[in-house]
Amino acid sequence: MFFTSLFCGQNIAAQSSTNSNQFSAYNQLILGSDFYCKMVPIKGGSFTLRSTRKKITLSPFWMGAYEVTRDEFDVFLKDEQTSQNVSVDAITRPSPQYVDLSWGMGKEGGYPANSMSQLSALMYCKWLYQKTKIFYRLPTEAEWEYACKAGTSTTYFFGNDAKQLSKYAWFSDNSNEVYHKVGQKLPNPWGLYDMLGNLLEWTLDHYQEDAYAMYTNENPMLPANNLRYPKALRGGSYEDDADHLQSNMRFKSDPVWNRRDPQIPKSKWWLTEAKQVGFRLVRPQIQPSEEEVNQFFNTYIHL
Repeated sequence: MFFTSLFCGQNIAAQSSTNSNQFSAYNQLILGSDFYCKMVPIKGGSFTLRSTRKKITLSPFWMGAYEVTRDEFDVFLKDEQTSQNVSVDAITRPSPQYVDLSWGMGKEGGYPANSMSQLSALMYCKWLYQKTKIFYRLPTEAEWEYACKAGTSTTYFFGNDAKQLSKYAWFSDNSNEVYHKVGQKLPNPWGLYDMLGNLLEWTLDHYQEDAYAMYTNENPMLPANNLRYPKALRGGSYEDDADHLQSNMRFKSDPVWNRRDPQIPKSKWWLTEAKQVGFRLVRPQIQPSEEEVNQFFNTYIHL
């Protein structure tokens, strides 16, 4: 199994560590830019899935302290070594946005990247691997929930009182119907910001109602599925109410998210109605081999 994690922000003190034997927080430069990724170590351990009696054990991984920002994602979009045509020699990048898919809510300066499909997020992961030779990917649902709960068993990682949610999340009560710059609210106990609210976050998993029944007890990862919908998301967004921001809540993508797409066929990269969708990344403590990484991307990316 592949387990990893990443955050990309700006103006973070330049220090880099890519030695998986040193399992501590580190910042890594995004080559071709002045931006850095803040990586937070998530120790391996076990937790019980809420509303079930199933105990899950996960291996250690790093997770992004923040949702991936527009600043960082734009480095990928503007990289001259990427291509808008499928090629064995280049990373295929998303097509140019055909409208302003931030809808005026904010782009550069620390706002989260939004409106992209799961494919776009995965292609960013592949591009980052080619740049850094370090394997990054989207978290599984199990990894995401484990990291969000941060060792707690309450409704929210800060307790059961929803009145405290505004200290930790942008949601329907305080967002003014827009997303906000990352890292402005308090983090969870493991140093992860905006795990609840702000943007929904892609996971690696295809959405299945009976997913928990299919989970193995160690490092559960559902089989890859080349169907475009539905894919699983977590965390809730700035549009959701407190009940939908509980740590165990599951969300699924919907074809209606491309309803206003003017392209024919509709874009596989951008989602006009998914302004509330973004992502964060993970990195395994133990780096997989190049062969395993290539197998992963060949399995999960369908152009």
